[in-house]
Amino acid sequence: MNDAKYIGLDVHQATVSAAVLDSNGKLVMECVLETKAATILQFIHGLRGSLHVTFEEGTCAAWLHDLLKPHVTKVLVCDPRKNASLKMGNKSDRIDARKLAELLYLDKLKSVYHGEHGLRTLKELSRSYLTITKDLSQVMNRLKAVYRSWAIPCAGKLVYSPRHRAEWLLKLPEAGVRRRAERLYQQLDALRSLRQDARQELLAESRKHPAAGLLQQIPCIGPIRAALLIALIQTPHRFRTKRQLWAYSGLALATRTSAEYRFLEGQLQRSKKLVATPQDPFRISTPHCLPKEGKCRWLVSPWRARSRPSL
Repeated sequence: MNDAKYIGLDVHQATVSAAVLDSNGKLVMECVLETKAATILQFIHGLRGSLHVTFEEGTCAAWLHDLLKPHVTKVLVCDPRKNASLKMGNKSDRIDARKLAELLYLDKLKSVYHGEHGLRTLKELSRSYLTITKDLSQVMNRLKAVYRSWAIPCAGKLVYSPRHRAEWLLKLPEAGVRRRAERLYQQLDALRSLRQDARQELLAESRKHPAAGLLQQIPCIGPIRAALLIALIQTPHRFRTKRQLWAYSGLALATRTSAEYRFLEGQLQRSKKLVATPQDPFRISTPHCLPKEGKCRWLVSPWRARSRPSL
């Protein structure tokens, strides 16, 4: 007798809506739980059989995954961007939990990887470094926007230099605008200091992992990129093939075609002409970072030739 249970959880900050299906896909239970570890575990321990649990990736996903994994047969954290059926029809926490349970029962969910607890510290430090870097770029853009709003040319990096800061502030005619620019300079100095501290902590943590040294042997990958690769990819063994790893890293070519087939003398043939060209696999890199010569030429030559790189 199959005693499997399929549990869908719609997780929020205060409550968790749960729906339970039996092995035949029949709804047997619905309830609303408080988002506390003791309450959720009490609910799980009250169910019998092999328990399969799913919920969407979100703020509490990592905490809930680590909480439930020792107590159930399988925990599947699903990608909310792939759950198109949740956007159709009426929407509520109860309906979403039921739909998640149904999709889990039908094996129609796309999972999000959760694992490698030894990399948790490096992953959090990487998130901190990337967030501070993004905030720093936003402050720099806002600072230049202040000068551009008064038709003051501010190309280059001289506007950020502490040595010439007083000269730039004198170019602003209004006292209120100068005060706003001073606040932005204060934010800039604080974020630069935080970014330097975050960078040092990230590099120190990455040195504990042997993979960092191996990754730095690859051309164009330095200490920071090696640390970020380890934190974001975690392990290459999570991918079934190396082609999936290539796509996850943002280096795969996505081809867009149209009118792919045609009739020639009554026979269906495939057209050899590509209507759309492959996407830029290095869209995450700036043009000046793409090497034209030297050791890294092999890395960009497939992109420049618009051909699929060898995997």
